Amino acid sequence: MPLQRGGTPEAERTVPDNAHLPFPHAPATSMRLPMTADDVLAEFRAAGALLEGHFILSSGLRSPRYLQCARVLMDPARAERLCRALVATIPADIRSQIAAVVAPAMGGVIVGYETARALGVDSMFVERPTGPFELRRGFRLEPGQKVLMVEDVVTTGLSSREAIVAIEAAGGKVIAGACLVDRSDGAADIGVPLFPLLRLAVPTYAPDALPPELAAIPAVKPGSRAA
Repeated sequence: MPLQRGGTPEAERTVPDNAHLPFPHAPATSMRLPMTADDVLAEFRAAGALLEGHFILSSGLRSPRYLQCARVLMDPARAERLCRALVATIPADIRSQIAAVVAPAMGGVIVGYETARALGVDSMFVERPTGPFELRRGFRLEPGQKVLMVEDVVTTGLSSREAIVAIEAAGGKVIAGACLVDRSDGAADIGVPLFPLLRLAVPTYAPDALPPELAAIPAVKPGSRAA
């Protein structure tokens, strides 16, 4: 299963305080940067969030592997580590322009909040009360306000593109996207630059085109639509 971080892997280094961090508003705590693909997968394994079987994705496609971000984000310290590392993948010239983070509910809410906290900006989310995403609950974007759209997982990029449409309809300007996991291994096009913490090459299949070994396993919905 080919894996890589959202950029060229680098050796870990210890940062003793926040003087040289790319997100200076974050609390001054010791941390290791950057996270490698192995580091990220280790966090998922430690949380019991790296699953194998026959999974129905939110896109309707089927997959033999699934990363359950809700489980990996159960531990607030782990969520903070992952999102601070995610922010570090975003180039400084883009990072310096971000005035707000907006995430699609529900999966992106925790990731968006922790990413906004690392950046020192407001966190908001869009949701689907009647079908399309909307910015509700008193959230407001100033006209032209520059936004980072944050997801937990990107597969086809459809929900990201729909979230971006809602953000821009509310007056924001999405300048980039970020996610913990890009399951498309870089193939998904969300219309703006996408910065993942982890790129993951996982095969997906249409329900009527399953390989025999996958068709022999009962399908389950592991995400927000399942208990």
